[in-house]
Amino acid sequence: MLDTLLTWAEIDLDAIAFNVRAFRRHVGDNVEIFAVVKANGYGHGTIAVGRAALDAGAARLAVHRTLEAVQLRRAAIEAPILIMGYTPAADAETVVTWRLTPALTTLEFARALSAKAVAAGVTVPVHLQIDTGMNRFGLYPSEVIPFIEAVRALPGILLDGIFTHMATADWQDQTHARQQLAVFQDVLTACHQIGVDFPLVHAANSAAAMSLPESHFNAIRPGIALYGLNPSDQWQPVFDIKPALTLKSRVCRLSQLPAGAAISYSRTFITQKPQTTVALVPAGYGDGYHRILSNQGSVLIHGQRAAILGRVCMDQIVVDVSHIHDVKIEDEVVLIGRQGQAWIPAEEIAQKAQTINYEVTTALLPRVVRLYRQGGEIVSIDSL
Repeated sequence: MLDTLLTWAEIDLDAIAFNVRAFRRHVGDNVEIFAVVKANGYGHGTIAVGRAALDAGAARLAVHRTLEAVQLRRAAIEAPILIMGYTPAADAETVVTWRLTPALTTLEFARALSAKAVAAGVTVPVHLQIDTGMNRFGLYPSEVIPFIEAVRALPGILLDGIFTHMATADWQDQTHARQQLAVFQDVLTACHQIGVDFPLVHAANSAAAMSLPESHFNAIRPGIALYGLNPSDQWQPVFDIKPALTLKSRVCRLSQLPAGAAISYSRTFITQKPQTTVALVPAGYGDGYHRILSNQGSVLIHGQRAAILGRVCMDQIVVDVSHIHDVKIEDEVVLIGRQGQAWIPAEEIAQKAQTINYEVTTALLPRVVRLYRQGGEIVSIDSL
């Protein structure tokens, strides 16, 4: 099948495992790891990454939505799965049926969940999400104790965990992050005073897990760094992580263009040299490769950079290979990742696209086939 692919992402599951074990060494054996695999595993593939992370020592998985958790359960993944985002009351039966752990933030959902749990004869673990400074999602500190008192009166619900999320843990200046942790600690103290001590307490995303030991509590939630991508644009990771994704395509046409030839839509690039050799690559914004890279991005062919000429189209780009010897049809092209000694990191793409590395990989669309490698061998392929 590899010979039939035009544009695909190769995911190194050994890199995922390496990164999980790196976090384990960093936080110690007494801190659980939630592997965050939301948004199709940040574009890498929810199921394959989830399995690799669990096999490497993660205890739990975390997603944003119920449907993502159900996808994991349908794949026979039995580990606890936290739904970090809002779950509507109408989804209470799904949560119970698939043995999920939701973030609980509304009494409407709590009552619906209690009713479904009682009807099924089960107890559902929940985590309270506390908004300590993002003003985005979760209970405000002043709401926590009344909310707990109301939930404690409902059968079928177990207060299994409590968590918050850091807004600026990726900054050099950790002042606000520490303020958030102080607010969170005050909430934990108030809960203890009414006799509620949560088995699981977590606050640290990738950046906080690396830079703020006081945020570890007894569980962390690495996301972006799990995939070997830097969680901060202000500092480098404090331990080695390995990027897991390489985005590849092929040369599908070669042309010799004279001076004055316009390339792609809107004629934004016109050749100046007497002869320019260009290669057509079947990858574009229909694959999730950002259009803003027009006339400024580059790819790797034969381990050398080839500049994008003209607009990035939905399905194709044109690159300059005038300086690269002996390029042939179906030669490998790397858009993100390594080829030989050359490297185009996701962070470079993000900078040119005026975004963050999260979006670079998460943007990869379903028609980009995911090919998984482990031990140097292809172990699975996720394709339309």
